[in-house]
Amino acid sequence: MPTFHIQLFEGRSPEKKRELVEALTRETCRVLDCDAGSVDIILVEVKREHWATGGVLWSERT
Repeated sequence: MPTFHIQLFEGRSPEKKRELVEALTRETCRVLDCDAGSVDIILVEVKREHWATGGVLWSERT
């Protein structure tokens, strides 16, 4: 069933990540009418110096 790959900046608390995956799972099950055990979510934490938008590293933004 569905697998979500989510990239986000590092530093969020385990509680916030838990809240996110619970909400995504709940809504996915509601919309797709599937079992929660079939929803996979992979969180990949990225350092700000490894992510750029518009040619500017996030670690260098003010």
